[in-house]
Amino acid sequence: MAEYTVEELVNNHPKAFMPEKAQGVNAVIQYHLTGDEGGDYIVTIKDGTCSVAKGVAEKPTMTLTADAQDFKDVLTGKANGMQYFMQGRLKLAGDLNLAMKLTTFFKMG
Repeated sequence: MAEYTVEELVNNHPKAFMPEKAQGVNAVIQYHLTGDEGGDYIVTIKDGTCSVAKGVAEKPTMTLTADAQDFKDVLTGKANGMQYFMQGRLKLAGDLNLAMKLTTFFKMG
């Protein structure tokens, strides 16, 4: 399997999005990634659609801060997001209920 960049994985969100799992969800999610492949991304889930843009959201519903490599490992299933959160490797701010459900909105595998 090819190794994807963080940017490719984030940009794949709209394709991997499962609208039936996110009914009634309207949210702006900020990814603040540090390290080699770091960057800021805005993931917007609204009315059964998902879009991704680079940049910083003014008032995100939730913010996820992590090292880009750790984030990549969680997205690709190499690491458990909850464990990384407990270890302080993933930091979440804002709507934590949304954070818990977020992984169910996407088919990453």
